Amino acid sequence: MMKRKHLQAACVILLVSLMSVSSYAISLNDAARKAAKQNDAKVLSARTVQQGKRRIHEIKLLTKKGVVKTVRIPE
Repeated sequence: MMKRKHLQAACVILLVSLMSVSSYAISLNDAARKAAKQNDAKVLSARTVQQGKRRIHEIKLLTKKGVVKTVRIPE
């Protein structure tokens, strides 16, 4: 029984390690929704930009006080 649990755990670890990094990435839509909720704001625009080897979601928000702010979230 103990060997089976160890084998299952090893399989899970192996599968997780084989998953690509992109499977952990947050979508632009999800990033925009999250940014709007955290800042109690409306999304004005959202785009994904390349910064070196990284991709960053840039979300422009309009707060309830009328302030426009840009939030950057790693993909």
